[in-house]
Amino acid sequence: MKLKERYRETIAYFLKNDPEPETELEYKDPFELLVAVILSAQCTDKRVNMITPALIAAYPDAESMAGATPSEVFGFIKSCTYPNNKSKHLVGMAKMLMEKFGGKVPAEPDLLQQLPGVGRKTANVIASVVFKKPVMAVDTHVFRVAKRIGLADNAKTPLDVEIRLSENIPVDLIRHAHHWLILHGRYVCKARKPECIKCGLSEFCKYYLKTLKTKSSI
Repeated sequence: MKLKERYRETIAYFLKNDPEPETELEYKDPFELLVAVILSAQCTDKRVNMITPALIAAYPDAESMAGATPSEVFGFIKSCTYPNNKSKHLVGMAKMLMEKFGGKVPAEPDLLQQLPGVGRKTANVIASVVFKKPVMAVDTHVFRVAKRIGLADNAKTPLDVEIRLSENIPVDLIRHAHHWLILHGRYVCKARKPECIKCGLSEFCKYYLKTLKTKSSI
């Protein structure tokens, strides 16, 4: 199967089975999502959703969070991964929003990346989810799934995968594709034990065709 055909089949499957995918992080405005995505680094969305209600109640916007200390924020997020670093990032992020962006979350990925705690993936998530920008955020799920299916052969880095996906997915579907691949990696194409038996992509997935199907025929 040629690459273009594999992309076409993958997109067709997701359009049929999940035409309007959404993030599992709970938020009400761009600031809340930014906070949640920063907290989600190496932490489950479920845990983040448990943490954010009390945190946002105490610091509902950039101005209020900018006035907090990292130790105060730490008290709300201590059950997530790396709370010390994240509390510093959150306060630093809020301060920069106030000082440089008038308290508003910028829409452009390059501006978002100037904020403490915001790397390329986080910036692309915010730009894609909130501002509907055609940018592809690549986390560990997207990286793994794209390579397994065969959408990004020989890609070595998240940026390599981002470029391959962005070049081959229609612009109007890029922000959907981010969620498609994340959710597929979270619930079906799991890291340690992919559930290929229930996967609708197995007919053209390179991982399945080369690894599991080959073994079953021996």
